[in-house]
Amino acid sequence: MENLPVEVIGNILSHLGSARDVVIASSTCKKWREAWRCHLHTLSFNSCDWPLYHELSSNSLEILITQTIFQTKALRCLTISMDDVHEFSAASVIAWLMYTRDTLRRLHFYVRTPPMFNIIEKCGRQKLEVLALGRNFITRVEPSYQKFPCLKSLSLSFVSISELDLCLLLAACPRLETLSMVSPEIALSDSQASMEISSSSLKEFSVESFGLDKFVLEADLLEHLHLKDCTFEIFELVGKGTLKVLKVDDVSVIHLDIGENADNLEFVDISNFTIMWPKFYHMISKASKLRRLRLWGVVFEDDDEVVDLETISVCFPQLSHLSLSYDLRDGVLNYGLQGLSLLVNVAVLELGWTSINDLFATWVAGLLERCPNLKKLVIYGFVSEVKIHEECQILAKFTEFIIELARKYMHVKIEFEYE
Repeated sequence: MENLPVEVIGNILSHLGSARDVVIASSTCKKWREAWRCHLHTLSFNSCDWPLYHELSSNSLEILITQTIFQTKALRCLTISMDDVHEFSAASVIAWLMYTRDTLRRLHFYVRTPPMFNIIEKCGRQKLEVLALGRNFITRVEPSYQKFPCLKSLSLSFVSISELDLCLLLAACPRLETLSMVSPEIALSDSQASMEISSSSLKEFSVESFGLDKFVLEADLLEHLHLKDCTFEIFELVGKGTLKVLKVDDVSVIHLDIGENADNLEFVDISNFTIMWPKFYHMISKASKLRRLRLWGVVFEDDDEVVDLETISVCFPQLSHLSLSYDLRDGVLNYGLQGLSLLVNVAVLELGWTSINDLFATWVAGLLERCPNLKKLVIYGFVSEVKIHEECQILAKFTEFIIELARKYMHVKIEFEYE
């Protein structure tokens, strides 16, 4: 240990993360104390790490954080995340940002501050590459193309901001690649409950717990789109066909339009979603490069709609990972076994149920026959806490069936995940 370079000790301390652990470890000896001062890169103050944080007042916490930060000289990543009972003063936050501005590259700040304090203005002109803000008010963003010249990732969680300020903020980030929003409170510029945002550099966009009549995203280079727990009448993506990943989870939307962005899709993940399959299929049917398809908990608007494996195998010839959940309505399977085409490239198959019956085993066997090069099968199941005799019998029969199936397909690895 005595022969370790002080820079290596700094890296070791940086991997601890938690400020309390780092302070304790740095007291090992004089050399470790030097590493703390001159070579510590990562520091985290998180109310989940130490119960005493909850017992301290906001003023006491500010003093503790200030004293700790001011003993370092090379911080690259700073995380400050406190529960809602704390609110930090503008003066303290400004002091931390000014002290670390020459070295800081990643800032995660989840603390309430006074409504009139604009933390975005204090972060500007710095070398930040990652900025994650939570429980803040963002107001009066000044137009400036070079305010965040190095920023590549921006995350806004439970943040209040106007539509205009959000657009100005995105315009001030010429190299932004990732934008994430969780439960944002956005004041719209008109009464139409619609908004439009754009970015010429954006590659990943995700939004969670948000709702609007109309949302338009203009991003020519977008590769990853994730919508979760959202409500839209219209969601429209305007781009140049670079989209590779589309994830839609627990979303209510009347009209989902990704334009001409389906050609390069490689992964489509749709769960807990009501769709008109012919319309949705038409939207993704050009995705000949599709490698992963997940349709889980999908409800079809038309009772007569089904997805047959023939359609999947013909339209997505490169598919290697297929995930389907079992749903039987009026005796008709959502994902039927019609046709004879094989899924020759599928190596991983994930199948599951929310309500099991005797036909599930037949369905699983049929899918296995259609995947001659399968390497792995994962069964996801839901077992109710109240053990119903009929359900127990079905599970017992299914278990026996799977044992027989495993003997037939000895080259396939079978896994189970039950809830």
